[in-house]
Amino acid sequence: MYNNIDSDLHFKGENPGAVQFGNFINYYQFHPPEERIKLLPKTIWTSEEPFTALDIGCNAGNLTVALYDFLRNNVRKDCSILGVDIDPVLIKRAKETNKADNVTYECLDIMDENNRRESIKNYLKSKGAGKFNAVFCFSTTMWIHLNNGDEGLQRFLNYISDICVMLIIEPQPWKCYKTAVKRMRQNGFTFPLFTQLKFRENVEDEIEHYLTLHCNLVKVTESDRTKWGRKLLILNNTT
Repeated sequence: MYNNIDSDLHFKGENPGAVQFGNFINYYQFHPPEERIKLLPKTIWTSEEPFTALDIGCNAGNLTVALYDFLRNNVRKDCSILGVDIDPVLIKRAKETNKADNVTYECLDIMDENNRRESIKNYLKSKGAGKFNAVFCFSTTMWIHLNNGDEGLQRFLNYISDICVMLIIEPQPWKCYKTAVKRMRQNGFTFPLFTQLKFRENVEDEIEHYLTLHCNLVKVTESDRTKWGRKLLILNNTT
């Protein structure tokens, strides 16, 4: 949770790239959804029931819709997806452009344990599900990490592992951290916990190791890297 969330959500100075939570206003101009969709394997998905998915950090929903189309075409026609983001402006934009009945958006701070508990519980209940068949987490871990430290990142990884059957996660490498910190510093702001982080140069490996050693997940596969240098990790929940 964050104390001054409304003011914190605005980009800093005159640079739309200087943001605290990764809530870029023009994100998909630089990261087209199809670049990630083409990395998703088509043969690993199994579901004998309606397929329910969660997209964490959905921004304006472009990728969420692309994921929904991918799931309908490759997994089950009977599927639904919930996109959540901390930024109400981006969620408003996502809702305004949404044309699919089974795509839902909600403004949610995923680190707010009370609000997320109710929101996620109610959504799953409405779908008759106990867990999400798939949780997607694309380039969100760095922002969780920078704002909540190592322990906050671990709590986040524990939580998303608990609510999924399969996790598809795209961690940012360390060079992205340095870029984010530099942009904020150039505009007079900082991430106070940055210097205390112990997960640093090998943060991608640290996240994978934590998920497999502490979260009961088993790695299924990983993708090639995107044009912007990130890979997808796909893991199954063994519980």
